[in-house]
Amino acid sequence: MNVLLGVGGGIAAYKSAELARALMERGLRVQVVLTDAAQRFITPLTFAALTGRKVITNLFATASSEETLSSAIEHISVAQDNDVMVVAPATADLLARLAYGHADDFLTTTYLAFTGPVVLAPAMNSNMWAHPATQENLNILRKRGHVIVEPEDGLLACGMTGPGRLAEPDRLADVVASLGLGSKDLDGETVLITAGPTQEPLDPVRFISNRSSGKMGYALAEVAGERGARVVLISGPVHLPAPQGVTLIRVHTAIEMRNAVFEHLAEATIIVKSAAVADYHLSRVPQHKVKKTATRMSLELDPTPDILAELGQKKGDRLLIGFAAETENLTAGARSKLESKNCDMVVANLVGQDGTGFESDENEAVLVLSTGETIPLPRAPKREIADRIFDQVMKLRLALHAAQ
Repeated sequence: MNVLLGVGGGIAAYKSAELARALMERGLRVQVVLTDAAQRFITPLTFAALTGRKVITNLFATASSEETLSSAIEHISVAQDNDVMVVAPATADLLARLAYGHADDFLTTTYLAFTGPVVLAPAMNSNMWAHPATQENLNILRKRGHVIVEPEDGLLACGMTGPGRLAEPDRLADVVASLGLGSKDLDGETVLITAGPTQEPLDPVRFISNRSSGKMGYALAEVAGERGARVVLISGPVHLPAPQGVTLIRVHTAIEMRNAVFEHLAEATIIVKSAAVADYHLSRVPQHKVKKTATRMSLELDPTPDILAELGQKKGDRLLIGFAAETENLTAGARSKLESKNCDMVVANLVGQDGTGFESDENEAVLVLSTGETIPLPRAPKREIADRIFDQVMKLRLALHAAQ
């Protein structure tokens, strides 16, 4: 779910940074908009570092004419791209401007173009909160169906004690996250997902494998289940708890994974091959441990089954999503894989850099689609990347159906 976080100009703006993090911890994607007044309390850099995204501060760009033209309609695209709008802190001034439709900056202009749920979290001095003008503005906004998360009692920055403190970030994040519980766009789908590495034995105690942790595949399984799908997760050896509500099948080798995939292929409508399957294996594994000697040893390895290529030949009208881990030529490698394996989408990861890819909690990727589109996914938690992948899966399904 995409969340537009508008930050008003009050001392409570520092709590909005905590709110941005709390929203992301719940698997939500956050786009921050700062008012001019908010920037006097907290910098755009703070939110950019937390969310990994550009922070919007102005209605119009001041650089090139091309940027100005893009910025002039950006509030429309931002309104369309987000599912929930939350304003925290919502100052007395912001509440008044929203209530009467004033549109003189990016946040208020976007508000008028936004058609989804709106959450307002007021924060202000107790007397300002109790003033009839503020209460009348709140009544107007409530009648529009907006959710008002009322401020808490406590010691305020002005020294007074009473209602006016911004609600705690975790409480706000729970309210926002709950608005997305009805999004079940994968209802009726059966999603078959492979995750983790495979282990190809060399003898009873040694094996060939890779650094895949399975975190991306497990995030995909969690997100697919939450969006209404029945999920079959075929997992190589990982140290992760089983996602709730999924059918989990544990395997070790590429051959075992291949057999499990085709055993469940008939029931699948979407296939996501995120596993890092070993490319080679020892076809004849010794029954006993190979003893170390002073002489050099050579191994003759055979290719493992190409599960993705075989699925591409047999997928029928199912959507097939492949993954490509590359160290260079990211998009070109993904496009080649898309075409050679008959995929509908390839998720390309640039591995070998700090903080993303194998073993990490974050990822960044490029989606290469059979429609010819190439969509970059900026660095974000893997659960967020999983949500973005399924967003594009559903758009791709609609596009393919429309073309038929």
